[in-house]
Amino acid sequence: MSQYISRLQRRSPATPSRLWHPHRRPRRVAMLSVHTSPLHQPGTGDAGGMNVYIVELAQRLAAINIEVEIFTRATTGGLPPVVEMAPGVLVRHIDAGPYEGLNKEDLPAQLCAFTHGVMQAWAGHRPGHYDLVHSHYWLSGHVGWLAAQRWGTPLVHAMHTMAKVKNANLADGDTPEPAARVIGETQIVSAADRLIANTAEEREELVHHYAADPAKVAVVHPGVNLDRFRPADGRAAARARLGLPQDALIPLFAGRIQPLKAPDVLLRAVAVLLDQRPDLRSRILVPVVGGLSGSGLAKPEGLQKLASRLGIADVVRFHPPVGQEQLADWFRAASVLVMPSYSESFGLVAIEAQAAGTPVLAAAVGGLPVAVADGRTGFLVRGHDPAAYARVLRDFADDPALSPRMGEAAARHAQSFGWDTAAAATADVYVAAAQSYRRHVRSLHG
Repeated sequence: MSQYISRLQRRSPATPSRLWHPHRRPRRVAMLSVHTSPLHQPGTGDAGGMNVYIVELAQRLAAINIEVEIFTRATTGGLPPVVEMAPGVLVRHIDAGPYEGLNKEDLPAQLCAFTHGVMQAWAGHRPGHYDLVHSHYWLSGHVGWLAAQRWGTPLVHAMHTMAKVKNANLADGDTPEPAARVIGETQIVSAADRLIANTAEEREELVHHYAADPAKVAVVHPGVNLDRFRPADGRAAARARLGLPQDALIPLFAGRIQPLKAPDVLLRAVAVLLDQRPDLRSRILVPVVGGLSGSGLAKPEGLQKLASRLGIADVVRFHPPVGQEQLADWFRAASVLVMPSYSESFGLVAIEAQAAGTPVLAAAVGGLPVAVADGRTGFLVRGHDPAAYARVLRDFADDPALSPRMGEAAARHAQSFGWDTAAAATADVYVAAAQSYRRHVRSLHG
């Protein structure tokens, strides 16, 4: 792939005459999401926070007159080549490999086919149709690297997750990321005109692990849809709609079921809690809302079997992934959202739950210390000892006022994470990338 890129770079050098003016926002952005479509249901397969991120960001960019065309791999037959997701936002489906049966780990072999499809779509436009390329995740970064060079545009890249960070925080039984990914990420960090990090910690990780130029890394916090995720008519109404008991302690897990997200830590914590306080068994309910993903697919019934072995199958309820509107109701209904993840670039679910008026109990990893105000809008736990999580759950059980009190603070805290703010900051990154790119091209051409 890298040799292919080099050949195209030699054939089509960018020239300053092809560039749009660097001091204004781009008119049209090619956004790349190779391995997961923004149209997929979050919480299943490889669809998660990144899908929500792309959907919300693209719509908000369109609202400030930046058109977005999202290129993604077609995963089912019969999909229309182009779907208008919202005014100013198009999703382009690219045929690359078989529609079904490919894991994310199989996709590097399809990058040339995906790149060919992107170039075919571009060939139907006039020169300069795209002002900038914004790639998400390392697979998209390699396609974006080639496309930006071919089109003579800046490249902005968002990692979302990094192999070196994930490998340093593996859960038991999880599979390490391959060396090829580490090499690929290193190449993209070097090639991009600008990198977007979710938090200052992620920025430091890019600099430390990948030798990123600090001047090229911009911190832009992801947002939350404040119209959808809000306290609305409250916990009692949400529980009534979902058929949940009004007086129960409900610690909720919402997300993809895989070792990285550590839903097993929540189950083990509940087992510890019930061992210490058997009187709580009649008034605790533990919903697990989400689908299998990643290495979790290797043991599709692993979590259910764990609940049985722990003796808590009677209080655990498994639910398939749900749409965003119903997910907001699950957040409102919960006493606390539990996120014991081993690694989180940011943790959009944490902000969404808080916006809905629910506190969060999370591991102090990645961006979660930014998303959660420890002791005010939730609690952060260092490590993954189930007993530590059980102690916090016991506090919620013993003090019925704790959840609503923290929930009010959580809803206020989430107000500062709107997507409009994130989109405006991203547009500023685009302008900075254009300025940097123009200087680079001028230096190449004397």
